[in-house]
Amino acid sequence: MKRVGMTQGIQKQIVAGLRLIMAGTLLHAAAACAQPASGGSDATLLEMREAFRRSNTAQLDNLLPQARGHALEPLAMYWTMRPRLETASPFEIRAALDRMAGTYWEDRLRNDWLLLLGKARNWADFEAELPKFRMQDDRQVRCYGLMLDAAAGRVAADAAAVQVQTNWLAQREAEDGCATAAQSLLASGHLKPEAVWQRARLAMDSNRPRVASQAVALLDPERASTVDQIASDPARYLDDKITAIRPRTKELVTLAIIRLASSDPAAAAVEADHVRWKTQLTKEERSWIWGVIGKRSAQKLQTEALSYFANGEDRFMHDEHLAWKARAGMRAGAWGHVRDAVAAMSEAQRNDPAWVYWKGRAVQALKLPDPIAATAQANALFESVAAPRGFYEMLAMEALGRPITVPAAPEALSPEEIAGAQTNPGLRRALIAMKLGLRSEGVREWNYTVGLHTPGGLPERELLAAAELACRHELWDRCINTSERTPQALDHAQRFPMPHRESVVPRAREIGLDPAYVYGLIRQESRFITDARSGVGASGLMQVMPATARWTARKIGLTDFKPGQINDRDINIQIGTAYLKFALDDFEGSLPLAAAAYNAGPGRSRAWRNGPTVTGEVWAENIPFEETRDYVKRVLANTTHYAAILSGQPQSLRARLGTVGPRAQTAQAINTELP
Repeated sequence: MKRVGMTQGIQKQIVAGLRLIMAGTLLHAAAACAQPASGGSDATLLEMREAFRRSNTAQLDNLLPQARGHALEPLAMYWTMRPRLETASPFEIRAALDRMAGTYWEDRLRNDWLLLLGKARNWADFEAELPKFRMQDDRQVRCYGLMLDAAAGRVAADAAAVQVQTNWLAQREAEDGCATAAQSLLASGHLKPEAVWQRARLAMDSNRPRVASQAVALLDPERASTVDQIASDPARYLDDKITAIRPRTKELVTLAIIRLASSDPAAAAVEADHVRWKTQLTKEERSWIWGVIGKRSAQKLQTEALSYFANGEDRFMHDEHLAWKARAGMRAGAWGHVRDAVAAMSEAQRNDPAWVYWKGRAVQALKLPDPIAATAQANALFESVAAPRGFYEMLAMEALGRPITVPAAPEALSPEEIAGAQTNPGLRRALIAMKLGLRSEGVREWNYTVGLHTPGGLPERELLAAAELACRHELWDRCINTSERTPQALDHAQRFPMPHRESVVPRAREIGLDPAYVYGLIRQESRFITDARSGVGASGLMQVMPATARWTARKIGLTDFKPGQINDRDINIQIGTAYLKFALDDFEGSLPLAAAAYNAGPGRSRAWRNGPTVTGEVWAENIPFEETRDYVKRVLANTTHYAAILSGQPQSLRARLGTVGPRAQTAQAINTELP
């Protein structure tokens, strides 16, 4: 972004301001709460959405005056200004921000502008706008700000370096903000080179070589090209005899073995055990490498995983490596490894309910220092997380002998609390947007209003009122997600609604499925959005893939099925439940195996069951795919809650998890047709 001279700049600002006024684009403060205009105004918003998608700035400028007075006028202003951020003057941008004041779209535009200001190194305007940025959730913006605070002495440089490192390591992409801040703090000596290599290791471990190259280039641009070579052929780099005798190669060797481990942990283990690397690498580097090798082996469900982990020291391993060491330990029944891995985790991860629960299970199994003391310690751990809310919190309840029941509903919302939600400007705009078909825009405004507009988000009672508002409008995903934000109150009527009951329950019972299981799966798949569509093409309430829908339709006799019918509510339920029943029958009635098959395919679910017979929660925790691992746990937890609601009786999550192991020889033949 160019910065013009003072006189010329003022002249341009005045002209720009007059242009905006003449165009009739001034927004009044009350416009944020206005009702949508009748007639063509809604059509104007939809037309502007398409123009924004096509980057048709001329059409946006022409349409903007017609959106004046509409409740979504701030969104219209955002669409108009966003493509012009790089060419508009600060005066024009601030005028637009003022006219969107207090809305999500004001903060979104400011976020976009701050990123451009940072990349343009326009620090004067950046520092002027940063205090007005309410969301404060963008790591790049945060890093730019920390760099400037350190330079100005507003924050101690060492403290800023710690925060920049935390944000930088958490970024997945090779973005400018934290890399720029890291480069500045490296130059001043407040950020150490070890942070760069940690960033490169994490990137290489997660198959993001471009991120690794960007990080290494901060220390030595010439070595970045070597990182690219390592990413394309790590074995070749390690096999080069000169590598072992070159100076300053140990960090690159570490990256190469990490990269090799992603495809071949056994080959990486051979490399890590070579004398030439043992003598060159530090204990910390060797331990990190063995952590990666162990993790990759554990993800392949290999029995060698624990022996790989044993070659390194837990204190030098990353949290993700330790998580997989614990998983490998519980799968092998080696509870000492589980205990040690959890103990070495960072405080934040160690205190996660999942790892509190598994630590309790390890203490329980090891019975140390004696059975009575171990039982007391395990129960104290379970007690600290037990609650009828999440998968591990529910397992902790059962470990204490408490069944899963529907918790008491919170105190009923008052008319005043409901009215507060109904008149909340952000929620109103979000509702209008979603009813108009601008679903993604409405969801973003809703999430901002409940979670980010005020520091810490809405208080609990206001969250319950907002969730109730969403429920009344049958926006089930916002109802559920908003209610799940409440820290104490558990309103299961909001968290586990049962829309389409007249279709789901009879259909499930007709084909021998538990309606609670169907509801548990739909809640996770689509949050009851009938026209939901995933990035890979799954559609409808039960998120059925096109090929699966065609196969299932043929199997159940829907000979006239057309692909477009998959978003029809009843057809989707009919096909989705039929496929789920086929999967459940093929996996001998195992709920976790069938859920995994529904998400990742039956072939993977069959492969993952091979190995030792373990409890369902141990099996679920060892699913190699993070998405499927989370999916299975959520579906089973949802199912247990829905069963409690539908039956009115205490329920058991552990009973539904059962045990998982290799297919019994007496089981029916595998359904090889199942897609």
